[in-house]
Amino acid sequence: MLQNKVILGSEEWCSFPELGIPTIKARVDSGAKTSAMHAVNIAPFIKNDANWVKFDINPIQNNIKTIIHCEAPLVDKRIVKSSSGFREHRYVIQTNIKLGDVKWPIEMTLTNRDSMGFRMLLGREAMSGRVLVDPEEKYMLGQPTAETLKDLYKNSEKASSGLRIGVLASNPELYSNKRIMEAGEMRGHEMHFLNIKECYMKLDAKTPEIHYRGGKILNQFDAIIPRIRPSMTFYGCALTRQFEALKVFVLNSATAITQSRDKLYSLQLLLNSGIDIPTTGFANSPLDTDNLIKMVGGSPLIVKLLEGTQGKGVVLAETKKAAESVINAFKSLNANILVQEFIKEANGKDIRCFVIDGKVVAAIQREAMPGEFRANIHLGGTASVIKVTPEEKKIAIKAAKAMDLKVAGVDIIRSSKGPLLLEVNSSPGLEGIEGATNKDVAGEMIRAIEKNFKL
Repeated sequence: MLQNKVILGSEEWCSFPELGIPTIKARVDSGAKTSAMHAVNIAPFIKNDANWVKFDINPIQNNIKTIIHCEAPLVDKRIVKSSSGFREHRYVIQTNIKLGDVKWPIEMTLTNRDSMGFRMLLGREAMSGRVLVDPEEKYMLGQPTAETLKDLYKNSEKASSGLRIGVLASNPELYSNKRIMEAGEMRGHEMHFLNIKECYMKLDAKTPEIHYRGGKILNQFDAIIPRIRPSMTFYGCALTRQFEALKVFVLNSATAITQSRDKLYSLQLLLNSGIDIPTTGFANSPLDTDNLIKMVGGSPLIVKLLEGTQGKGVVLAETKKAAESVINAFKSLNANILVQEFIKEANGKDIRCFVIDGKVVAAIQREAMPGEFRANIHLGGTASVIKVTPEEKKIAIKAAKAMDLKVAGVDIIRSSKGPLLLEVNSSPGLEGIEGATNKDVAGEMIRAIEKNFKL
């Protein structure tokens, strides 16, 4: 019956009593199938043996100080295609919507709508059988004044306790990134995940800026934690330098990250600091292959791509013929490579020391799968707690200092000649080391920032 339906304009104010949202402006869009609400810091959890999700909402457009902490039953996680063609995995919740004096349950997805004009999109599934839309009208159910909004949200203003910290990375679902966000929030800081691809810069001598999705200016951060994947090194480090230009404290500087990603240069820096490494050769001509192999003691030997990471681009050549084939194959692709002596006595094991602010906060032994020589956790290696020697601790701390890294994953191998340094990682993963040691490594990273601010 027509008289039982709510008549809406193209824009309306609605409320979500169960989420604690007294009013929020919505775009009424019958062209959209699913409703969507703006949400950040989205995290699933278990409540009474059921799946729930918690999230934060800034209900007022262009106002990040007003925040509502929400939680709701998790209905689904599905792929949603936006009007621009962008496909995104979103959590789906069910809750009651109130429009005027009428209330009913709806499903809606959670997503970052900072680039949209409305915090809420009301789709046709939520309106079906209950609503008529007059697209020529707006706010047919009334519109709150600025004073009313201020009064409704007077208890939702965030107190400026703690620091405003950004995690500059690519994947918010990655264990390490989620743990850092969680550790910062647990210590009372305002944490923001900043997707590298959604940041862009204004280069200006007087007013340099970093902008984010939707045109938001990111100039009010106290600290940034760069977690830059190798494929994003160039742009991620450019953004980190821009934050440094804005006098924002960065946990690892752009210069330190850049030089740590250059395997050849990093080895040269480490050697200049008196740190022992496996004998290593570097060349840029297939004509030097034979002498290059002899230089590192012959086969078996390791061939590494300079741009490789997490054990990718690392090959064990067990014979001279195999070594020649691998080296020449890489050279034919114009790839920069290192050849390195193979430490057989290590038996597929290495040590990862996690260094934060000049201190080894945790250490594990990584062991490769049977038949594999690379001990990386991402390649199926296992982690176990190990007591590192004073000499190994000294090497790890010295290596992080040589690379000028406040946070570093330092990989060491035990050989008949003593401990040798393999590599220094500027964005070390937390999952393996936290899982094995049960230590709050993410919390130590936050404490390093607090120490800089003398908190």
